Amino acid sequence: MRHRKDHKRIGRPTDQRTALLRSQAGSLFRHDHIKTTVVKAHETSRFADKLITLAKRGDLAARRQAIQELNQPDVVAHLFEKIAPRYEDRQGGYTRVIRAGTRRGDGAQMAILELVE
Repeated sequence: MRHRKDHKRIGRPTDQRTALLRSQAGSLFRHDHIKTTVVKAHETSRFADKLITLAKRGDLAARRQAIQELNQPDVVAHLFEKIAPRYEDRQGGYTRVIRAGTRRGDGAQMAILELVE
């Protein structure tokens, strides 16, 4: 049973799951959209929304926390300077998951994860 669990495991150990989320969030912030599976998109959306909320604070402690979470200082700089000001008046819901059919190889449900304009 999954009672009171706050995230999906995505079929990976913890270290691999955090590496996957960091990588996908970094790609999302670089390119403004990524194509992935539905479950990975929802988990990456949660992770990215928290980082954008952190970036909206804009102070040094928030920047250091974001670098610790993301492990990509250049992406964190882009997040704080370009992405966070776009969402200054928005109270949440910075990402959107759009279903994109099935993958040809294994039939996995695909989705496009993008930043909301």
